[in-house]
Amino acid sequence: MKLRDKVAILTGGGSGIGAASCYAFAREGASIAVVNRTLSKAQAVARAIESEGGRAIAIGADVAISADVRRMVDQSASELGPPDILFNNAGISPAGRITDISEADWDECLNIDLKSVFLAARCALPLMIEAGGGVILNTAGSFGIRAAGNKAAYSVAKAGVINLSRSIALDYARDNIRCNAICPGYVDTPLNEGFPPSQRDAFLKQYQPLRGMIGAEDVAEMAVYLASDAARMITGQVFVLDGGQQAGLYA
Repeated sequence: MKLRDKVAILTGGGSGIGAASCYAFAREGASIAVVNRTLSKAQAVARAIESEGGRAIAIGADVAISADVRRMVDQSASELGPPDILFNNAGISPAGRITDISEADWDECLNIDLKSVFLAARCALPLMIEAGGGVILNTAGSFGIRAAGNKAAYSVAKAGVINLSRSIALDYARDNIRCNAICPGYVDTPLNEGFPPSQRDAFLKQYQPLRGMIGAEDVAEMAVYLASDAARMITGQVFVLDGGQQAGLYA
């Protein structure tokens, strides 16, 4: 069990990549704090983990709000112990050019997708340092590497997540903290449920060299590896899981 006796906090844990990662981490022996803005979704995932013999708690929190994040980390530490792993996965993916989206929509995307990573890391790092080290993983996205049309706020936020991950890695390496960013391509999750299947299939056919759909479980398995001791010398890196989209330019 790659994560035996570890404590992991996973935001956005109620569905999609977050839920798949909660299950994967639990199978590898970690105790899980399942965090979601909608508490009932977190509770459902936590119950499923416990039904399989794992240990999990559910926490309802808005990760864009500092007080909620502080409560999230404090509750997890109180009930499970200090965090060994923080996986910042909560996010939204609004569409729009900068002339099309409102200031409120821009702020919401930057707050949920980027500021939340800062808030959670800021709260978890002192506990990790006191305990002797830890791992922070941040879900960015392939659009954080190369921007996509009609995705201004999302592309900017995810680019910020990538460099924030590098900054954490550099600043806390001597405290035995590792930090890496994961950049999925198109993953079939509730985040993308507004993408019509016909458009999705056309997009994948044109832009993704490998055939098939990237699953939330694929991302979860990468996260397990990066959180484990097998990746003990890997930090400050960007891991792309996109079926080959970033390998070249597609017309």
